[in-house]
Amino acid sequence: MAEKGNTPTPTSTATRTLKTTSFGRQECSVSLEKILYNNKEWAAQMRQRDPDFFSRLANIQTPEWLWIGCADSRVPANELLGLGPGTVFVQRNVGNLCTHKDMNCMACVEYAVAVLKVKHIIVTGHYGCGAVQAALTLPCKTPGLVNLWINDIRDTRNHHQELLKKLKDEPSKQWDMLVELNVIRQVFNVCTCPIVQAAWDAGQPLSVHGLVYDVKDGVLKEITEPITSMDDLQHYLEAPQEHEAVAQLSRSLSVHLSFENSN
Repeated sequence: MAEKGNTPTPTSTATRTLKTTSFGRQECSVSLEKILYNNKEWAAQMRQRDPDFFSRLANIQTPEWLWIGCADSRVPANELLGLGPGTVFVQRNVGNLCTHKDMNCMACVEYAVAVLKVKHIIVTGHYGCGAVQAALTLPCKTPGLVNLWINDIRDTRNHHQELLKKLKDEPSKQWDMLVELNVIRQVFNVCTCPIVQAAWDAGQPLSVHGLVYDVKDGVLKEITEPITSMDDLQHYLEAPQEHEAVAQLSRSLSVHLSFENSN
């Protein structure tokens, strides 16, 4: 705890209140003053545990992990990995997408790989993802930026429509399946982006991982094995039937590379 006098006590305006929404759920209302108070309490506790913590953190940033995840508030990167501040470089967006046309994400990947020299890139989706559900249920003509943003997930849905249609009578399983397929798609987007390709060509140690987080039990599930080079992708060309989705993406990648190499 902070010593008396170091941290002000929040006033009554910072009191945490609950109100019921029209959907019957309870919303938590916390004022900014309460947030700032919590921050000072946290900072004081960290200094008490380790007086040099912030000075070390301020002078160096050497994370080994880049996390590309969903913006969902239930999926906090550092906490669920069991890692502290300064250990994970984080990129988050709706639906944990990593498309080559997203300059924000590509700039983050470039800085993480070329400057920070991270050793691992983790693409992490989560079951119960609203963006994935929207790709299954939201009409394409629906106005709004989110509807445009999830088009990459729709492309994944369309590419695997036969597999997904087999689960049409089990909506929750269909939803979970597309969550996993979306992670696989984004893993391959990471592997094929010029930044990662250049790092592998230069012999830089870099592994790409695909995971899904279950918000119901807090456990991460490995969806793709670590990929450390383009040669690793050959493994997926011979993947068993239950990994056919990965094999399809790998075959597409092989076609792409063979065309480039033939010109």
